Order: sequence, then C-alpha cells, then structure tokens
Amino acid sequence: MSAEPSSTSVAVADGQSKSARKPKYSRFSQQELHAWQPILTPSWAISIFTVIGLIFVPVGLASLFASESVVEVPFRYDEECLPPNRKNDAVAYIKDDKANKTCNMKLTVKSKMTAPVYVYYQLDNFYQNHRRFVKSRDDKQLRKKASENDVGSCSPEDYTPNEMGHKPIVPCGLIAWSMFNDTYKLSSNNKELVINKKNIAWKSDQDAKFGSDVYPKNFQVGGLRGGAKLNESIPLSDQEDLIVWMRTAALPTFRKLYGKIETDINDNVEVMLVIENNYNTYEFGARKSIVLSTTAWVGGRNHFLGMAYILIGGISLLLAVGFLLLYVMQPRPLGDPSYLSWNRNPGTLR
Repeated sequence: MSAEPSSTSVAVADGQSKSARKPKYSRFSQQELHAWQPILTPSWAISIFTVIGLIFVPVGLASLFASESVVEVPFRYDEECLPPNRKNDAVAYIKDDKANKTCNMKLTVKSKMTAPVYVYYQLDNFYQNHRRFVKSRDDKQLRKKASENDVGSCSPEDYTPNEMGHKPIVPCGLIAWSMFNDTYKLSSNNKELVINKKNIAWKSDQDAKFGSDVYPKNFQVGGLRGGAKLNESIPLSDQEDLIVWMRTAALPTFRKLYGKIETDINDNVEVMLVIENNYNTYEFGARKSIVLSTTAWVGGRNHFLGMAYILIGGISLLLAVGFLLLYVMQPRPLGDPSYLSWNRNPGTLR
C-alpha cells in the first residue's frame, strides 16, 4: 500500500506551479495605464455636429463652384465618323485596311478655355476591369530586359504564330494588344492647336513599372491586330500612350489622357477636328468620344464631391439643431439614476 504525499508537499508544489505561470507584472498587462474616457454630454454632441456642419458646407460650396468653373466640351464621334454607305456594316469598314478612316468634324467652344486644355478619349461599355483582361500582362517583362521571355500570364498574346518563329511578344498580353489607336488633330482659325503628348503618364509608372532598357519586339505582327503599334526604337518607359492605356480603369465608362493643348482657346470659336477613326469599338457595342476640358483645384468637372460635402454638412447641422431643441425643451440632469430600468419599474426586479 503506497504512502500518500503530505499536504505540505502538495501545497509547495501547487505554489511553485502557480508562481511559474504568473506573468511578469506591468501596468499594461494589468490594465493600470491612464485612460481617457470622455462622457458625451449634450453640449459636446451639439458642438461637434455644429463644427462638422460649419466646415463641410463651405468646403462643399467651394468645391461645387470650382467644378462649375471647369469648361468641358465632349463630342461623340463613333457614329458620326462612319460613311453614310457603311453605317450598316461598321465592323467590316473598321477592319478594312484600305478604307479611308479620316473624319473631319467641327466643334464649337462656347466658353473660353484657359491653357492647359486637356484632351481625353472616352470609351463607354469597355470593360477594362474584366478579370481575364486585367491579368493578361507580365509586370516583370515590362520592367526588365532579362525577363522578356516571361509571358506565362499573357495568353493568347504571348508568342508570335509558329510560321513567324514562335517568338515572345514584348509587351505581351491583351491589355497592350488592345491599345487605343485613334488619332486627333485640332486647329482653329487656320492655326494648328498642337497637342503635347509629353508628361501625360504617371511619373511613378514610368520609373517603377516600365523599364528604360525594355523595347517592343514582335508587337502587332500577327494576323489579328488589336490596336496601336509601338515604335521599336523607343523604350517602354518613354511610350507614354502605352503607359496611360495599361493603367486599367475600374468602370466600363472611362477617360484617358491623350495630350495637352498649351494655348488658350477663345469663346465662340469653331475648332476643326481631324480624326483617324481606327479603333474597333463597333464589334462589341462600345462608344468613342473626344473630350476637351480645363481643370480647377478640385480637378476636372465632378459635382459629386461638392454635393457630398454639402449633404454631410447639412445633415450635421440638422442634427445639431434637433439635439439643441430637445435639450432646451426637455432637459434632464446628466446621470439621472431615475432613468435606470430597475428604478423605472421597481416591481420587476428579481
């Protein structure tokens, strides 16, 4: 029959185990740090909503007025640039390399546009955010010359056809292959409005995403041509049209910067527009537009930001007024214990 351990040894062992599991003391672990626990009194709530309203409403009004000052001239030309006898077979027309794609149009600028005047192309019903489209590129290939054979995620625009040597395409993928290739020329009073296409891409994209030693190779040489061709003597970091196009849009209606006009355009002036209508949007029902626009300190014309500020500020002021009336008409002392549930219905307490 085995002897039972004494109560003293059990107590010592138990004390050692508890001591071993005891964490090191700190004010943080024991929740003894000083804390600020503000009490949201009615006066504080009214003051906060009032301050928010007094800040947001003026900012919203200033944003709205700045947006209104932006002069914007949009012009949709995909239907206008079709010859009358080819409107019923637009897809065959746009694919015909021998057809004349030059289109002459007139724009009337009703308000003065102060330089710089930004020229955008706008596409509607073009889903650049489609998952397969977005993934069809190789960032390593765009950055480094040594990675020009990395085309794993670029199918079907990864290699040239077998009869052309099955060589890697640089830049590969559907995004680059479908690059926008309509061109614009503008003039006013028999004087050309020169479109400057420098500094239209993000500087961070040029420096970090596109290599200065990477040059286009085997691009748009297959039987099925998607969009614009690239100059093989210019590195990708200097191909700003490509860089702008490859920053994919989140929505099916988007604008991308084509260039800048660095001279003023006076009011009530007719602008002659010569368009090379090359880009095929007819096959999938998309629409093309050219947009001339100035900017303000809030950017382009966009009423949403100003209206959002005014809405939030207005709601805050209404809440402040409502709380103030409630506080004046039905005041009550702060922390009144009579409003506790067991004091309001003492008979229900168990």
